[in-house]
Amino acid sequence: MTKLYLTRHGETEWNEKGIMQGWGDSPLTDLGKNQAKWLGERMKDLHIDVIYTSPIGRAFNTAKIIKGDREIALISHDGLKEIRIGGWEGLNQEAMKSISEENYFNFWNIPSKYVPIGNGESFYEIKERAFKTVNEIIEKEKGKTILIVTHTITLKSYLTALENRDIDTLWDPPFIKQTSLTEINFTDKGYEIPLLACMEHHQYSRKEFNEFE
Repeated sequence: MTKLYLTRHGETEWNEKGIMQGWGDSPLTDLGKNQAKWLGERMKDLHIDVIYTSPIGRAFNTAKIIKGDREIALISHDGLKEIRIGGWEGLNQEAMKSISEENYFNFWNIPSKYVPIGNGESFYEIKERAFKTVNEIIEKEKGKTILIVTHTITLKSYLTALENRDIDTLWDPPFIKQTSLTEINFTDKGYEIPLLACMEHHQYSRKEFNEFE
């Protein structure tokens, strides 16, 4: 069996401000760092053979915090980057709407009709990229336990492809919250998903978590 854990990076400064990041980046907030620590604490006794991460700072730094001082290989992979949003990168929601309210609506509601701006990617392209990348990782690390640290749309795109769903179901619940945990087990007979966007580790308050440090 190959076990795959999937998570999203912790909260960033641009997340707080409602600014689109895409291939851009902003630092993890204190909460974002704690979110990564909470997940690391949850996973500290779970065997992990290898960690793959998006090279974008917010994901890579989340992966490093989760890894802690454990001797686990940490590998960055460009295929795990977030959707490239071109002309929207660095803009807040109102600025995105001002460019095209219809395209903004389609991005969040009808992904199939979203038209990338500038050098951005379509949802079809990120779906194909995410599925190809994760499948290549699974094939390379077959029989191992893998943790992937990536981004919301990349993760949702992979799940949409895995489950052979239409692209317009991408935003269906659950939402992939910061450092939520998804587990997928692959066997010769197929796959099962015992955990989907699980947030149990977020029950720790900052005060409670200090006891773990």
